[in-house]
Amino acid sequence: MTEASVPLLFEPLRLKDLTLPNRVVVSPMCMYSARADGAAHEFHLVHYGQYALGGAGLIFTEATAVTPEGRISPEDLGLWNDAQMLQLGHVTDFVHQHGGKIGIQLAHAGRKASTYAPGRGRGWVPEAEGGWTVVGPDGHAYHEVMGAPRTLSVEDIQAVVAAFADAARRAQMAGFDAVEIHAAHGYLLHQFMSPLANTRTDEYGGSFENRVRLTLEVVRAVYAAWPGHLPIFVRVSATDWAEGGWDIAQTTELARLLRYEGVDVLDVSTGGLTPAQQITPGPLYQTPFAAHIKREVPDLQVMTVGMIDTPQQAEGILQAGDADLIALARPFLRDPHWTQRAARELGLRPELPQAYARAGW
Repeated sequence: MTEASVPLLFEPLRLKDLTLPNRVVVSPMCMYSARADGAAHEFHLVHYGQYALGGAGLIFTEATAVTPEGRISPEDLGLWNDAQMLQLGHVTDFVHQHGGKIGIQLAHAGRKASTYAPGRGRGWVPEAEGGWTVVGPDGHAYHEVMGAPRTLSVEDIQAVVAAFADAARRAQMAGFDAVEIHAAHGYLLHQFMSPLANTRTDEYGGSFENRVRLTLEVVRAVYAAWPGHLPIFVRVSATDWAEGGWDIAQTTELARLLRYEGVDVLDVSTGGLTPAQQITPGPLYQTPFAAHIKREVPDLQVMTVGMIDTPQQAEGILQAGDADLIALARPFLRDPHWTQRAARELGLRPELPQAYARAGW
């Protein structure tokens, strides 16, 4: 193929001083495989390293908690101390040695924390099994099988903001190329944003401006702590899929504020806030929300995710101008070399690590 006919999926994208070789992103996926102290180990080296060998343009870690009580499950990664930073540094070193780029997703699960990993139970993990008391914007539980969270005070909220900033500093020292703030899927920042989960009457509740205050404070703190030449992503749920909840209009307004605050990429997902959500998933079902943001906030880079399986689907999204980056989750679990296969299917000769080159395509 001529250079002019290179598929958009394989065009480089520059985000500040970071240049991605293609538009394929390994989406953050909880692996529930960390040590009890939240540290990474050999599993994570192999798991994330395989995507570097497979040619992904950018690899994101799973949701990595900024505090111990911010973990989704006791098996989640954390970045609240230096020992965890050092272990993650082994992962970033390997990825970089093999030409890859890697970002970290920083998260706090709020009232959805201390839950069993899939297949290991339902609801809250009791303290006797390694669980803990969870926190939230108010005292309302996510689900009847999960007890009421402790309501965060204003002082507690500021400690959360500081924890995100501290984790961003450690992420930089660990060698990450990008940072993503998790404000989606019903976790703490999303809980504050949605009127279905936030009944506060102080400066963090009520109006749109008050409900997004925590997210903006976290963004500002991370922006101040993170190197200015490297990109910041924010993941949002564009809709709660529930009446009276967070919706695309509020997401669009937030996107404008985030761009003003210096965010480089909006990672657009949906749902996760309430068990009452009404979702009918199907191929590319979340992409229309990303496309809406792309149209309304054109100077903000947008990433789409959700039931995008084939290279042809990914290329079609980019050709339509509906997003700038394509994030995939389960397709990468099925095939860590998805990127190289996509190149082949779209008419390119994929680049292979030297150790694998003799296998050909």
